[in-house]
Amino acid sequence: GEAEGHAELQGKQEELLGNKGANLAEMASIGLPVPPGFTLTTEVCSHFVDSGSYPEGLKEQVQKSLQTLESRAGCKFGDSENPLLVAVRAGGRASMPGMMDTVLNVGLNAKTVEALAEKSGDERFAYDSYRRFIQMYADVVLGIDSSHFEKMLRRAKQKRGVNEDHELGVEDLERLVRDYKTKVFVELGAEFPTDPQVQLWGAIGAVFKSCSSSRAKTYRELHDISEDAGSAAATVQAMVFGNGSGPDSASGVAFTRNPSSGDNHFYGEFLLNAQGEDLVGGIRTPAELTMQARLAHGNTLPSLEERMPKVFRELVAVREQLEKHYKDVQDIEFTIQKGKLYMLQTRAGKRTTHAAIQIAVDMTNEGLITKPQAVMRLHPSQIDQLLHPTIREDAKKQVIAKGLPASPGAAMGKVVFCADEAVQRVNDGEKVILVRSKTSAEDIHGLHAAEGVLTTCGGMTSHAAVVARSMGRPCVAGAGHLEIDEAAGKLKVGDVVVEKGQKLTIDGSTGEVLLGDVPTVVPKVTGAFRTLMSWSDEYRTMQVRANAETVADARLAKDFGAEGIGLVRTEHMFFVGMRITAMRQMILASDTRDRKDALHRLLFMQREDMTELFQIMEGHPVTIRLFDPPLHEFLPNTEAELSYVARAAGVPVDRVRRRATELNEANPMLGHRGCRLAITYPEICEMQTRAIFGAAVEAGRTAPSKKFPVVEVMVPLVASVGEFKIIKQIIDKTAAAIQKEENVNFEYRVGSMIELPRAALQAAKLAKHAEFFSFGTNDLTQTTYGLSRDDTGSFMAEYKAKGIVACDPFVTLDEDGVGELIKLAMTRGHSTRPDMKMGICGEHGGDPTSIDFCQRIGLNYVSCSPYRVPIARLAAAQSALKARGEEVGSPEIRAAKPRVPTFGPW
Repeated sequence: GEAEGHAELQGKQEELLGNKGANLAEMASIGLPVPPGFTLTTEVCSHFVDSGSYPEGLKEQVQKSLQTLESRAGCKFGDSENPLLVAVRAGGRASMPGMMDTVLNVGLNAKTVEALAEKSGDERFAYDSYRRFIQMYADVVLGIDSSHFEKMLRRAKQKRGVNEDHELGVEDLERLVRDYKTKVFVELGAEFPTDPQVQLWGAIGAVFKSCSSSRAKTYRELHDISEDAGSAAATVQAMVFGNGSGPDSASGVAFTRNPSSGDNHFYGEFLLNAQGEDLVGGIRTPAELTMQARLAHGNTLPSLEERMPKVFRELVAVREQLEKHYKDVQDIEFTIQKGKLYMLQTRAGKRTTHAAIQIAVDMTNEGLITKPQAVMRLHPSQIDQLLHPTIREDAKKQVIAKGLPASPGAAMGKVVFCADEAVQRVNDGEKVILVRSKTSAEDIHGLHAAEGVLTTCGGMTSHAAVVARSMGRPCVAGAGHLEIDEAAGKLKVGDVVVEKGQKLTIDGSTGEVLLGDVPTVVPKVTGAFRTLMSWSDEYRTMQVRANAETVADARLAKDFGAEGIGLVRTEHMFFVGMRITAMRQMILASDTRDRKDALHRLLFMQREDMTELFQIMEGHPVTIRLFDPPLHEFLPNTEAELSYVARAAGVPVDRVRRRATELNEANPMLGHRGCRLAITYPEICEMQTRAIFGAAVEAGRTAPSKKFPVVEVMVPLVASVGEFKIIKQIIDKTAAAIQKEENVNFEYRVGSMIELPRAALQAAKLAKHAEFFSFGTNDLTQTTYGLSRDDTGSFMAEYKAKGIVACDPFVTLDEDGVGELIKLAMTRGHSTRPDMKMGICGEHGGDPTSIDFCQRIGLNYVSCSPYRVPIARLAAAQSALKARGEEVGSPEIRAAKPRVPTFGPW
């Protein structure tokens, strides 16, 4: 069809036009019905925010652009007979749904509202637009809390005896306009501005300022959007109206595919006789776009497909055109004015991880994108959303209400009704469910803190639903049978009352609201997820292992695609049941003989555990770290605990107390731990080595292939070659003895952890004896920075805020410091042993940015916690593809050359 406006510039110029302006220009350029407009660029915003003023000559340029807009729209801004009304919308360089401000219906006053009524033949629509404008302008531009106007609106509906805004008559709306203006005067001591030019510049300034609002800053921080991308463009666009009184005017929001499941179904909602903020704000129940969705959700309102079939067919054609053009799922906003469709926005649709994977796989199979593009499309950290628990099928459930399944996954927590309280309770170590009638951008900190979100109003495209999906939080929206009394701190449904602090479970996949704490299960890697992971493995060149020492963790890691275990922390096997007692007896032993007796009991326990690990890994390498922590960690602190240990160990309590005092260290992180324990207590190393190799023999003999596992023994906290040589001699001697006793031969390797700067510097000498290196980046970061990982929380945020560090070095590897040591150790190690295998086993092994660094410097593997194995697999694949030249995210789409240069920046 013929476009209402045309693109002035080619390409998706988000840097200049902002995401909203660029995509409006793009849609206009490909012939979609976009209302005409122009954009004040992000450069103008930056100048305004920095200096508090506009660039010289801007007002003249805006006036010229406004005149061009008037000629295209066929009406004049501020005219008392044929008025042009405009919308002023903010659009950031990066898409930030709902975080920046919009002002609609700019240009209305006592004269233009009468002209609008006369022109449209709909007086009710004109005054409805006027009261909306005053409320929005007062809130966004004048800083008057919108709740004042909401109260007056509620009173007007109560007085009229109606429930919905659109049921108010002309007289009601005229009275509201007068009351709204009076409220503005009471609050500010000044009249509401009536000059359209004053209104326009007030709106432009407000939308520019909104890019620096606390909610926008919080959103950028939560989504890793640089503050450099924080400026916005302001798009001034001719108004089109969905709030007319007839049966053929409406506003809607849609996704070209289901953003929750990824199904290839047109997904969206609309409201008759409404403007866009009505739908997003969830002020009344919307209708579905399609008849299929209406029947599936039990909605009694006619769908758009049924109510306006011609417009629906046009919208379906737009859907298909946008997906072919952008090659990605789109989130669109539209208005229908007297039966004519207008497109107000398109952007890449926010979606759940499950949906993102399904869409990427489907679009690949449809030929829209390639397999490498599918792999590059998903941010690895998003996979964490997919691993959220779901309700167990056999769980006993007391379902108290049901809403819309707005964001999948199950969540349990204590009920809170306020975003601030959600943050406070989470900081105190509690899990919470945020319960609201509806959410707004002001609640973003609470949405982020909560385990899940429950709202009584709004639909699948409400603020709560969209934000929850983008954050990976389960959400149930529109549970209308629930009654919330925030003042009393109560939630009521029928005879059931849930008070603040009580536990509630929500299931964002079914929409169920359940009383209490309901058991959940971890999902398995299946379907499209497994397909995308298999595609990732095709391109990945770096191995991914897991940090695991329990049978459950090892099995989970294997299910998630781990190619071995890169770190078995053997000490973790000693903290439970009778093992802790035996461990304490070993520590309390008065001589080597008693210590060996206790170690003998521990040997069988460790051998049993390790046998299971070898069996689960089925021939994949298993890297076992020798005992690492200081011994005092196994001893109690309180008198009651000391007495209990003394009784269990059969020794006097004074002896336990004295031994605890002897083992106490001023700085245990740098004290008697790691390989130093094996030097002073070689019998501990002998026991562990015997358990490891005994388990390898047992696993090999019972394996169907009769092959012995690949055993890698890792020596922790090495600082000198002398330490490593002594411990390796113990390991080699024990291995030889077991091979002789069992009459077998098995392969094993002994390697060194690189956790100290000195070890990195000595890597060439260590490599003469060590057969592999594993970088323990947790301790290496601590010893490089001179920081304790457990004590940085009190000041790290300040360091980030002041730009000293870009991110927490214990979360993302410090390339300039720790990374340089790793590269140095690799170079020196390979100079001695060119084929030496090297990897990392700190938690950095599950961080996508750190994985990219590991790929770039040529490490052989990363090892991370089991739940982060899929994240690491995808991140490693993306790093390998980036090295081949693939771009991150959606492919860049160039706009067609515009037919007429009439939409764009001036």
